[in-house]
Amino acid sequence: MSIRSTVKAIIVKNGKILLNKCYGDAFGDYFSLPGGGQHQHETLEEAVVRECLEETGYAVTPIRLAAVCETIFTNDESQRNNPEHTHRVYHIFICEILDDEKITPTGKDGTQTELGSEWVDINTINAINVTRLFPIAVRDNIQGIVNGTTPAYLGSRRYYLD
Repeated sequence: MSIRSTVKAIIVKNGKILLNKCYGDAFGDYFSLPGGGQHQHETLEEAVVRECLEETGYAVTPIRLAAVCETIFTNDESQRNNPEHTHRVYHIFICEILDDEKITPTGKDGTQTELGSEWVDINTINAINVTRLFPIAVRDNIQGIVNGTTPAYLGSRRYYLD
């Protein structure tokens, strides 16, 4: 098992946050921040720019590192079937869109639905329609992350999926 270095972007514009619409067998329908795995020899900033363009079609610039957290999936099936994704360290950046012009996403995440990404009112993140936002530590702390001035450590979470 290896630890996966992952980047995520918080992109807020006009009171709305850009989220990926996703589906997975373990979780059903859910939202996720744009982002993904860092490639070898790629900086965190380069990774978040690439991932946002691939998944959302928007060119972004990272403004600041906003938070760090990790998730560990401990069940045997996850560790056996997807060992490279069972322990993730998330580096979460506040990003701005460089140009409102959106291109066709070129590399949607495997769990992203055909609907792709959606702008969601940031004040509704903790409402019923967005209770399934991953990583959960971001959902639970979104206002503090967005309004903060220094990076926050959001802790570690272990999951055991049946």
